[in-house]
This record gives sequence, C-alpha cells and structure tokens, in this order.
Amino acid sequence: MPRRVPAKVSPLRGMKVEDWVAAKAQAWQGRIVSRLLAMAKKTTPGSSLSIKWGQPVIEDNGPVAFIKVAKQHVTFGFWRGAELDDPKDVLEGGPRMKHVKITSEDALDDRVLSTFLRQAVALNRKNGDPTRR
Repeated sequence: MPRRVPAKVSPLRGMKVEDWVAAKAQAWQGRIVSRLLAMAKKTTPGSSLSIKWGQPVIEDNGPVAFIKVAKQHVTFGFWRGAELDDPKDVLEGGPRMKHVKITSEDALDDRVLSTFLRQAVALNRKNGDPTRR
C-alpha cells in the first residue's frame, strides 16, 4: 500500500490579515494594501476578509476579490472579473478571473475599484460561489 504524504499546510493559514500586511507588504505597497482593505470594508460591509491561498481574500457567498503583492505592483483581482462591466478597460487577465495592477498610490482609483467590488458581490449573491461549477 503506498504511503500517504500529508498535504503541506501554508504557514499563512489562519494568519490575521493585519499580520499578513505587516509581513508581506512594505512601504508603498503596504499603504496600497491598507487602502484596498479599508475600501473593501466600507464598500462591502457584509463581506468577510481572511487569508486564503496565501493572500487576503474578500468573500461574500464565495470569494469575490483578492490582493497580491508583487515586486513592482499590487494586484487587486476578481474571481468574476470577466463578468464585470469595465468601461475604462482597466482589467486584465484570463477568460474568468481579471485583475488590476496598481503600481503607485496615485494609480489607485478607489471609485473604479469599489464599483468592481459592488458588481462582484452582486454577481456572487445572484450566481453563487464562483469556485463551484
């Protein structure tokens, strides 16, 4: 009988979002992440926020959005990104998930991103968890 190898558990699992920000997002990126989190709390007060898949995830009837820190930008992504109305054509990505790369504090457009968040929450409430097909 083959030996079962236990799954690796992420050291980030169960980490508080504030601790993740302090550990993963420094200087200007930390300020952007903090602004995104504050905007999400204000825009989607019924949503929850936790660390999943090694990153902050905003959830409402399934995952809605995520935040990822890269070397030169902060990614703010949406599970249902391809379904969002994007008149300014700022979203990039694949056939389902889309994201915005934020390269500076000045490039963060709270109004556009909060509109995406509201749309994404409405889609999850209407269509269910986007991770389940």
